[in-house]
Amino acid sequence: MIDHYRRGWALRYLREAKAELEAARKLPYMAPSLVMEAVRKARNAIYYSLGEPAFIESVVREAIEKAQTRNDPILKCLAEIEEIMQQLAQVEEIDEEKAIKKADILVQTASEIVETILGEKVEG
Repeated sequence: MIDHYRRGWALRYLREAKAELEAARKLPYMAPSLVMEAVRKARNAIYYSLGEPAFIESVVREAIEKAQTRNDPILKCLAEIEEIMQQLAQVEEIDEEKAIKKADILVQTASEIVETILGEKVEG
């Protein structure tokens, strides 16, 4: 069971991720930074829904460094999100359409994870 504090932050980050993604679609000249923010906020929504974000982040980074994500589907998913963030951050000339599609999939995945953990449908 998730406490009210983390639940609130998870829902807030999820709403903000969706808003950033929508803004990226409407403002192509700002798309790269908006897409990165959407992905970061989607990740944060997942982390808050799972527990203490700083702890979750350190576990994920350690698992990535040691390549120990194969046997844990949740850890593998979180590691893939981190990898997508790294890819988007390193690309100088970003294909906005592809980046938005990747971010959209990630935000939808975050929504499904948060909804599953909260046990309720997230509006938006």
